[in-house]
Order: sequence, then structure tokens, then C-alpha cells
Amino acid sequence: MVDVPVVVLGLGSVGRSFVSQILSQRAFHDRHYGLRLSIRAVGDSQGLVSTGDGGFPDTELAAILKHKAAGRPLTEWAGGSACNSPLAAAQQGTAPGSVVVDCSAADATADALQWALEAGHRIVLANKKPLTQDLTVWDRLTHTPKGTWNLGRSRWETTVGSGLPVVATLHRLVASGDSVTSVEGALSGTLGYVMTGLQEGKAFSEVVTEAKASGYTEPDPRDDLGGVDVARKALILARGMGLGLSLADVEIESLYPEEVADLTVDEFMKALPTLNQGFQSHCAAAARRNACLRYVASVSADAVRVGPQEVPLDSPLGQLQGTDNLVQFRSGWYNPQPLVLQGRGAGVDATAAGVLSDVVDLAFAHP
Repeated sequence: MVDVPVVVLGLGSVGRSFVSQILSQRAFHDRHYGLRLSIRAVGDSQGLVSTGDGGFPDTELAAILKHKAAGRPLTEWAGGSACNSPLAAAQQGTAPGSVVVDCSAADATADALQWALEAGHRIVLANKKPLTQDLTVWDRLTHTPKGTWNLGRSRWETTVGSGLPVVATLHRLVASGDSVTSVEGALSGTLGYVMTGLQEGKAFSEVVTEAKASGYTEPDPRDDLGGVDVARKALILARGMGLGLSLADVEIESLYPEEVADLTVDEFMKALPTLNQGFQSHCAAAARRNACLRYVASVSADAVRVGPQEVPLDSPLGQLQGTDNLVQFRSGWYNPQPLVLQGRGAGVDATAAGVLSDVVDLAFAHP
């Protein structure tokens, strides 16, 4: 039996689903992999709960998940301690050979992840922010000190495409010596939903309100509509292609104008109808050209751009519906016809499942 200690940073929806899936797959991992993932510590933005060798009993983990789902911090859990430092949480929670899993949405986990690698542990990220900081941070999290890829100890599959194997596909192309010339795709399930609604003739205000009510957007929809999250995904792909770029190098076109950027959420939602006419006109013009709008990320050596773009109705992007993601790779081998990945690109459980797959892969990887 291979016993792998696990530390989880972040117990929001993805973190809780990740832990829940570990519990539900216990027998499967034992039977087919001879593997047990022993969670030794869990941390949120305020506190940490840790245990000794062997990890938490499953019954206690289930109770912690219920506690967090009720909106209560870990500082209120019996045995929980105040800890708002991801680095301290990682240092306190790890045992030899641990996997530190970043399911947070925080910038501050970068130091913890770098420390974990330096201390001989492994890391898995669902969090895009550390990977889109300064290029030196990217290098430390994804490469060895010799400058080679550190895939035996570091994985970040779900940072792009949720559960889709987008990052893995890029790595396989690069590892084969193929020259990836461009990556293009729809990388946001939320914005895919919005674009599909516009194509169906719905008003922008209507479809954004629907998306928010359905839980597809962040509490402030501007966090999705502004395009920065897609830009982070595009930057991760660009860096995976070997482009030494920063977030400032990504051209971002927001779906809302600057004049509504500083409104409260309620004020912003009430102002949405003022944007309807512009989107209606743009969609109508695209339809006359047998095209539609999609929010597209385009990555090449020439430029990295994210924003609304007209695409032919009969193209893979034009046929995309709802919250699905689609990514097209063009390379020396995949040209003129691209390699296309398409499927569910959003959802808590799909993301958590991708994180779990990364952890299982690392359990048997040889650094």
C-alpha cells in the first residue's frame, strides 16, 4: 500500500469536493492502485486543522466538510488553530513525501508551494494566481533548479479547462518535439453561457442575470465578464509554450465598459440594460456574416489576446454551446487541421476530479 500524506490549502467549493472525492474513492484507489491518500491538514483563510501520522479519520473529515459547508471557519473547529499564512500551514501540516494541494483562490500561496518543493514535497494547483505571478515564480513552481520541467513533482492541469486535459495535451505536444504555433479556444464556461445566450437572441442583461442566478458567475459577475480569469488561463498556456510573458502582456477586452467598473454589484446589475443595444447590434452584424460571437483566448508568439470575437457558425467554436470549453492546438503536426479538445469546462466537481487525478499521478511519478 502506498500511503501519500496530503495537505489541502483552501476549503471552498473545490477544496471540499476534492476531499469528498478522496473519501468516496477510498475503496477504488485501494483496489486498483494500492493507494491511500491520507489528509494530514486542511486550511482556510483563517485557520488550520492538522493531525499526526495516518491522517484524519474519514468520519472527522466528513464532519469538517459539513462544518465548512455551513460557512464556519476552521478556527471554530475543535482543535483548529488560527493561521492565515499558507506557508505556516504547509510547514505545520506536511510529513515526508507530502502533496500540498492549492484549492484556494489566493495569491499568497506561492511561498507555501515554493517551500514545499524545496523541502522535497510535491504540489498540485487548481489555483491560477501563483502561476501567473512574476515569471520567476512560474519557473520555481514548474521547473527544477536546472531549468527542466518538474512534472514529477508539480501539476496544474485544472488551472485551464477544469477537468479537460488541456495542459497535459500541451505538454505531450511539447515533449514530442512538436512546435506548437498557436492555441485558441473558449476557456470560460461562464462566458460560453453568456455568448450562447446572446446568439439565441437574449438581451445581455437577461443572460448575465440568468448566469448569476444559476451560480455560473462569481458573486460579482464582473470578475468573469472582465476577462482577467481567461487571461490568466491564456498566460499559463503561453508560458507552457515557452513564451516568457507576464499578465501585462495579455491584451484583454472586457465585456463591460470602464464607467460601470466602480459601481456596487447591485448598481452594476441595474446598469446592465444600458449595454444591451451594443451587444444586440454586434450579434446581428455577425449573424449577417454567418458568424456568431464567442469569448476567445488566442495564444501565439505574435500576441496573446482574450476577448469577444466573431467566428464562423460552422466552425468548432461557432458550434460550441453552453458552458462547454473548446481548445484548438495548431502545431507542426496538427496543421492545417488543429487538434481539438472539447467538453465540460466548468463545474466544481469536474475541477475537483481533475485535482484528484493530478494527485494520483504524482503518487506514482518519479521526480
